[in-house]
Amino acid sequence: MIDEDGRVAEDAPMRWNGWGDPAKEKDLPRAVRTLLPLLLGRIRRPGPAVLLPDVVVPASALTAEDLAAFGAVVGAEHVDVSLESRVRHAGGRSTPDLLRRRTAHQDAPDAIVRAGSHADVVACLTIAVERDLAVIPFGGGTSVVGALDPERGRHRGVVSLDLRRMSGLIALDEISGEATLAAGTTGPDAEALLGARGYELGHYPQSFRYATIGGFAAARSSGQNSAGYGRFETMVTGIRVATPTGELDLGRSPGSAAGPDLVRVFLGSEGIFGVITEVRVRVHPVPRERVFEAWTFRDFASGADGLRRVAQHGGGPTVIRLSDEAETAVSLAQVGKIGRLLAKGASVITVYEGDGIAERRARTAELLEQSGGTSSGQGAAEDWLEGRFDGPYLRDSLLDAGVFCETLETGTTWSNLQGLRDAVERALREGFAGEGAKSYIMCHVSHVYPTGGSLYFTVLAGLRSEPLEAWQRVKSAVNDAIIAAGGTISHHHAVGRDHAGWLEQEIGETGVRILRAIKRELDPTGILNPGAVIAEQDS
Repeated sequence: MIDEDGRVAEDAPMRWNGWGDPAKEKDLPRAVRTLLPLLLGRIRRPGPAVLLPDVVVPASALTAEDLAAFGAVVGAEHVDVSLESRVRHAGGRSTPDLLRRRTAHQDAPDAIVRAGSHADVVACLTIAVERDLAVIPFGGGTSVVGALDPERGRHRGVVSLDLRRMSGLIALDEISGEATLAAGTTGPDAEALLGARGYELGHYPQSFRYATIGGFAAARSSGQNSAGYGRFETMVTGIRVATPTGELDLGRSPGSAAGPDLVRVFLGSEGIFGVITEVRVRVHPVPRERVFEAWTFRDFASGADGLRRVAQHGGGPTVIRLSDEAETAVSLAQVGKIGRLLAKGASVITVYEGDGIAERRARTAELLEQSGGTSSGQGAAEDWLEGRFDGPYLRDSLLDAGVFCETLETGTTWSNLQGLRDAVERALREGFAGEGAKSYIMCHVSHVYPTGGSLYFTVLAGLRSEPLEAWQRVKSAVNDAIIAAGGTISHHHAVGRDHAGWLEQEIGETGVRILRAIKRELDPTGILNPGAVIAEQDS
């Protein structure tokens, strides 16, 4: 079971065609059901979703000899070609992923191989090269950018290399404040193991309950406590990696000038260069106190100015996030306050942990007030913390009701924030209008830096037919708009396959050549996650 902080792993496996524990599925709040037709017009409910036993996947391309070779390494019981396991490893948890899982005919990996150690991973990569099999590293299965699609590329078959048997706290250096964790350790398990020793990592993305330490590293994750503890990549002090051509154990010292930092090569690589098997991270004592405060602003712009002031001053909250007027309204609807839905204004949540809270809170309050903020007490911030991992359940409920719901994110400088937000909203609105659908767009800022911040969009739309194709067209236009407006193609969701076509526009042709050169050296036969991050070249 999970306590209010999500510190113990989920007992139940994730819903095969949705998010999270099936027992925690949520009905749409009555106020939200009332609001939807007003925002999106008439909504047609979809037909019944296919049941798991009725899903049809292609026959496995692996031979008995292939399966025996993997079984000799990990144990025959850890090589799985069952329908259920293949479907559960057939992608991540984006809305397109979930819509595909509601259909009868689906693609899937040819087998799931559950490695139990770094040595297992090394041996499995050797087998895959020898037998011409693509390998998709798999942790919590929470990617939302197509990084887990069962793409075989030019290879004979594709294997999902599941790392969740590789779980646990390998070492804790209390003097240095470092912990080494196996890559398959989930966020809740990591915090439970560290908490038993009086420490925490403090990394809480929305995927926290299921995502893994290796996944955090491979995707350059950013958690909700990033204002206080930083992005995950800033927490990483070392990694161990298995590649098809050799092994690496990186991070000898907390600071080094011994050439370029190779640790950073693998952070964000999404399994295309190698498989991360261990991660060494900075940890801190479990905070003894937590204080909440919510704020209201007349509009998004004034709220963003308040966040800028706080980020540039430094020493502020552990969590600070701004919801625009549209997101604030829907948040009120979820708790039944439909009478306030037409009230204008944006909202800010702040949470303080650790030492010196009174001083930090007073300083933050002064800065937010300078931007026109008004304190609204603790309640909204406490409500946010209680439900901060539950947003994807609402997404599933909306899909069940026939409402298309998806998220996307980007980031930019403070001076460009409003321009980028306007460009993305315009592309979304015009894109859905071109598909004959009304849309409702929400935005929040959840990660801040002295020089800028992130923009996280949630969009609802009344798409009536072929939503996958319609969204592909809309998202393509949005990606173009992000690049044109000076934003990053991804702030923390990563590149996967969904954004690979836009990476060169962000990092340049030379940047892509560098990435291709690294991949050729570490993965010369191209077995690792074909098509992710950098699109495969024609042979």
